[in-house]
Amino acid sequence: MNYIKQVLVFIGILWGVLFLDFIIPLDFAKLGIMPRSIGGLVGVVFHPFLHGSLGHLASNTIPVFVLLSVLYNFYTRVATRVVIYSVLISGVLVWLFGRSAYHIGASGLIYSIAAFLVAASFYNFNLKSFLIALIIIILYGGLVWGLLPVNPYISFEGHLFGAIAGIFLAWSFRNEQLE
Repeated sequence: MNYIKQVLVFIGILWGVLFLDFIIPLDFAKLGIMPRSIGGLVGVVFHPFLHGSLGHLASNTIPVFVLLSVLYNFYTRVATRVVIYSVLISGVLVWLFGRSAYHIGASGLIYSIAAFLVAASFYNFNLKSFLIALIIIILYGGLVWGLLPVNPYISFEGHLFGAIAGIFLAWSFRNEQLE
């Protein structure tokens, strides 16, 4: 249960950054990913910590908590690497192929972890991994609609490349067993 503390610290950082964004007269969104611009590369690292509004972060908080908790509980040995690589891989892909707009938010990480947990069940073919995937699909199966470019203010690219990163990471860590 030590991972719960780590997850809560991560969520605390997300909320702390939003609070700083409210009180410091800078536009933190400009630290997000701006595709194909040198300055936008900084967003590859910072994008999951930046949110456009209280509602944006609030909608990401519970999925971040649930998915990180499941990841750290069942894939302890690779969880930190999955998080770091998810952010970097999806961030680079958004930087390379995303629309010319600032891409911010933790939803790409959410998509990556959800995709990792579902895809990992195909490589760790056992009852526990199947049940984890089934629960993730039941809880977050609606995420599939976020992969479509239906709202110009939502980075479907972040969602799509997050999911691709998660599937790639599940394959990369396919020899890791569930805890």
